[in-house]
Amino acid sequence: MDPLLILFGFGVGLMVGMTGMGGGSLMTPLLVLLFGVKPTLAVGTDIAYQAITKMVGGYKHFKLKTVNFGAALWLAAGSVPGAVAGVRVVSLAKDAYGEDVETFTLIALGVVLALVGIFTLTRSILLPAFQTSDGQPHTTLTRGLKFAAIAIGLTTGFIIGITSAGSGTVIAVALIAIFKLPPRYVVGTDVFHAALLLWAAGLAHWAGGTVDFALMGTLLIGSIPGVWIGSHLSVKVPEATLRTALGTVLVLSASATLAKAKVEYLPAVLIGGMLAFYMTITIMILTDRLANPWKQELGGHRPAEPGPLQHG
Repeated sequence: MDPLLILFGFGVGLMVGMTGMGGGSLMTPLLVLLFGVKPTLAVGTDIAYQAITKMVGGYKHFKLKTVNFGAALWLAAGSVPGAVAGVRVVSLAKDAYGEDVETFTLIALGVVLALVGIFTLTRSILLPAFQTSDGQPHTTLTRGLKFAAIAIGLTTGFIIGITSAGSGTVIAVALIAIFKLPPRYVVGTDVFHAALLLWAAGLAHWAGGTVDFALMGTLLIGSIPGVWIGSHLSVKVPEATLRTALGTVLVLSASATLAKAKVEYLPAVLIGGMLAFYMTITIMILTDRLANPWKQELGGHRPAEPGPLQHG
């Protein structure tokens, strides 16, 4: 029982409870890079541990009444079979290619971490209005909304089954953009849906023999109190800074994961490209604000000159 694993479990649980993100995206690379766990075993164990962690978080959010059950269940209609299919693909690949599947899993994990990290940073830094929008939730789910939910769930679930990473970011954006959920419902619905998805994927990994129960138990000692506390804080703590920090960590984790898989140039290109992209965007934003100091988040129009009654 490594105390460091308990500490990491608590930290990841806290992040999951507060933002709905960071479970597999943080824990799987930690297990692989710091503790030397095989990628397929790390993915399976992480998914099984996350299933219990997010079940606790989902129950807490249910008590807080921050879960939209319609959105969660229609997403699960696609993500559950998608996750089982992803696990099955890894199992078939392992039977066909043996230990080579470990390298494949590591590269897939690195690529997903990179995409999720950049997506998280984009959402946090470049789309603040999108991030905090108080849209009106859809009270009636149309056929189009249901189809979109199933399609997004199916794709995300398949990726989760292979890498254990990525659900929080993609699903959260879908909940805002498609279902127009207010912010306080996004995290709760995301965590509740993830519990359904991860239980299906966890059982599939258990059947495939890629779950280390001793390791999972150690992680749960820290993660259960972490996710309980984080869920309570989710309605009080601003998430922008957390998301920015998480996105940066994910990109760095992606680089380290791809380097471990002996992908020689991609990690450097990944970090260099990300830095160049954000430096360019930052310069453009600063230039625009300097040129248009009256530009505000609401409206974006130059304020009117004060009238006779406004001079005091």
